[in-house]
Amino acid sequence: MDERDELYERLQHLRSEHRDLDTVIARLQTGGSIVDQLHLQRLKKRKLRLRDEIAMIERKLVPDIIA
Repeated sequence: MDERDELYERLQHLRSEHRDLDTVIARLQTGGSIVDQLHLQRLKKRKLRLRDEIAMIERKLVPDIIA
């Protein structure tokens, strides 16, 4: 398996985790306790980090072509 294949595999894993976090966050938003709100903030930060990592990998996989 070369580096490109590993990046695609990592990208799929990150996208899956990002979707899972969407589901968890949506469920927590219906609650209202303080503990849930703190947990919700942590999950949202994790989701943002995942989004940044996904974007970084996508930039590596899709070369920037100057026309």
